[in-house]
Amino acid sequence: MSKNVVVIGSQWGDEGKGKIVDLLTEDVAAVSRFQGGHNAGHTLVIDGKKTVLHLIPSGILHNHVTCLIGNGVVISLDALIKEADELIKNGVPVYDRLKISAGCPIILPSHEALDIAKEKKLGKSAIGTTGRGIGPVYEDKVARRAIRMSDLIQENSLLDKLTEVLNYHNFLLKNFFNESEQSVSDIYDRLLKQREIILPLISDISETLDLYQSENKNILFEGAQGVFLDIDHGTYPYVTSSNTVSASASTGTGIGPKRLDYILGIVKAYTTRVGSGPFPTELNDANGKHLGKVGVEFGATTGRPRRCGWLDVIALKRSILNSSITGLCLTKLDVLDGLEKIKICTGYNYNNDHIKKFPLNISELDKCKPIYEEFDGWDESTEGLKKYDELPENAKEYIKAIEDMVSVPVDIVSTGPDREHTIIRKNPFE
Repeated sequence: MSKNVVVIGSQWGDEGKGKIVDLLTEDVAAVSRFQGGHNAGHTLVIDGKKTVLHLIPSGILHNHVTCLIGNGVVISLDALIKEADELIKNGVPVYDRLKISAGCPIILPSHEALDIAKEKKLGKSAIGTTGRGIGPVYEDKVARRAIRMSDLIQENSLLDKLTEVLNYHNFLLKNFFNESEQSVSDIYDRLLKQREIILPLISDISETLDLYQSENKNILFEGAQGVFLDIDHGTYPYVTSSNTVSASASTGTGIGPKRLDYILGIVKAYTTRVGSGPFPTELNDANGKHLGKVGVEFGATTGRPRRCGWLDVIALKRSILNSSITGLCLTKLDVLDGLEKIKICTGYNYNNDHIKKFPLNISELDKCKPIYEEFDGWDESTEGLKKYDELPENAKEYIKAIEDMVSVPVDIVSTGPDREHTIIRKNPFE
């Protein structure tokens, strides 16, 4: 029997989803992105060579795989074509392997201008967006004024729709943000040029997924960001503009939720987040510096340094609840090598009360102080190990403790950045 597997981030993103998607792609016919945009950054390392993807699904390096971008994704045509060109230079025939939903909203230069202007106006209260126009285009989508891929097909009405949305954007830019207006004619001319490249890629993604399933082929759904950046279930307002939980794989591609067979939650052996917002286990000491340095914790999309802290199982339990996570993939275990003591947050001190639930109000979460359980570290290197039995005993005990705390198995362990640096205890497709 074929299987449909969803891969999502179980923290604040940057958990290492790209590598795992690429690894699991060996067993699938299609990989589909279902939310977010080019604010994602998925890094693949194969035989020592690094490839960073932002919009194109992480299965693109495999010649037997069709890569799909579902309707839940917002697309910058500039970013898509630039990313495709780089891959093509390296011998990857992107346009032969890629299909895009007609329902995807298009990110315009005016969306990026609005994104940057908003962050500038917020000053110290800024959300910490990537400035890529993601939020403003999702606003237009909900307001039913977005330019979508399907509008490229209807060239006759494209200019009218573009003029209408640009009138709105320019009013905001000029009168509210005191910024320069965007040229309708310049953006229209650019869309017409890009249209020739994009039109052959526009497809019915739901129908394609249904066809593959009828042919008993495996499908992998690739999430971006992480559960705590979900617009509904994350640490609002310090979140992204899309739904990052597993259910979005259904709404973002147009297939029913009963077709999702296994949810793989990617979780670091510690915790990181980029941008502003509460972070109970954040470390501003030598251990935090160790995690950031050894883990090379810089955003793949923005280059921003990530905030680092110990693993938080209270947060992880909430991720499991929100996304029905079947199994976990623990990444960057090797970053913990050499630490004398390792801690896991098992509860919070809030107003002198010991609580074991993740607060939904960020003002409460911001006041939570972590309560830790301490574990002995290990001196042996775990980097590149491929068998579970090869792990140090203390590393096994650490993994077992996580499983016991969250009641979900750790099916995969990543021991380094390369595709081969992986311990597979259970393949989600088997």
